[in-house]
Amino acid sequence: MKRHTVTDSPYGPLTLVAADGVLCGLYMTGQRHRPAEETFGDRDDTLPAFAAATEQLGSWFTGASREFTLDLRLIGTPFQRTVWEQLRRIPYGETRTYGQLAAALGTPAASRAVGLANGRNPVGIIVPCHRVIGASGGLTGYGGGLDRKRRLLDFERGPALF
Repeated sequence: MKRHTVTDSPYGPLTLVAADGVLCGLYMTGQRHRPAEETFGDRDDTLPAFAAATEQLGSWFTGASREFTLDLRLIGTPFQRTVWEQLRRIPYGETRTYGQLAAALGTPAASRAVGLANGRNPVGIIVPCHRVIGASGGLTGYGGGLDRKRRLLDFERGPALF
């Protein structure tokens, strides 16, 4: 059974979704591939999974932590889940290209498929799909919008030192 809640963030409201008490979704307002609201189940602000996610997101947004230790239920195809697990290995403040991810998966010609799986990531920020960039080093598509992607990457890089 699915349940959801909404929490505030520096990037706008985030909808958290849990299936059988385990976090399975984090969606931004206006996000591409965001499921229909009716699929999120009833609102429930009391689930322990939501309290843990909200606490860890708050710590991440303040810079007090750099990783998440949440239990996740990643719902997707076996290939998508493999890509999403690879995304979790990209260190905070670093980026990888779609080609680098494909090579790390042992399928160097699959950068396009990696990009499609990346775009379907159901748990953005926690599974850091924003850390994936184009081969040229430029920002490419992001379900939450390129402005949010830029802001997330800038946040992780920290303040510029002059």
